Amino acid sequence: MRLVLASTSPARLATLRAAGVEPLTISPGVDEDAVAVAAGPQTPAEMVELLARTKAEAVAKSHGPTIDGLILGGDSAFVIDGIIHGKPHSPEVARERWLRQRGRTGVLYSGHWLIDHRGGTHHGGKGIVTHADVTFADITEDEIDAYIATGEPLHVAGAFTIDSLGGPFIESIVGDPHTVVGLSLPALRNLVRSFGIDWTDMWNR
Repeated sequence: MRLVLASTSPARLATLRAAGVEPLTISPGVDEDAVAVAAGPQTPAEMVELLARTKAEAVAKSHGPTIDGLILGGDSAFVIDGIIHGKPHSPEVARERWLRQRGRTGVLYSGHWLIDHRGGTHHGGKGIVTHADVTFADITEDEIDAYIATGEPLHVAGAFTIDSLGGPFIESIVGDPHTVVGLSLPALRNLVRSFGIDWTDMWNR
């Protein structure tokens, strides 16, 4: 069973590959900020599911006739002090966030939307949102500045990773650790099985 990943996230791709799935990756080309603004006030769970669905649907619309399989869209957001944080984009924003979250705990939400597109036809989609509590080490300002200088935290929700340079700065995770990467494998398995497909049918590596 072919899986199309509507994302260019290296972390999601690596997670799928490690789980035995080699997806076809297609950039959805979605303006996430514009979609979120147009939707109005939402809970973190509602927002990540909306963006995951928008990405999957964008790929289905642009490449539909050529896709025989499943299309997966994903999105993540980090919440601390009741404020939703997506990608910081700038060093200044990333530094401000790290000064606020070091030594503390926040919640990482990941939305997943899977479309059944077997035979090149859209047969409907389903979504799941997962979350995990992330507790950070009380890192120094020098460590924060060095981390930001790598550029990594500028392009990920919450300005941190668990599977790369940011990993040593995380003390603990309560919940599915893959959620923090942006793709919960148990959630994806449940979505796949909801379409009558065995997870092991996805293995192609």
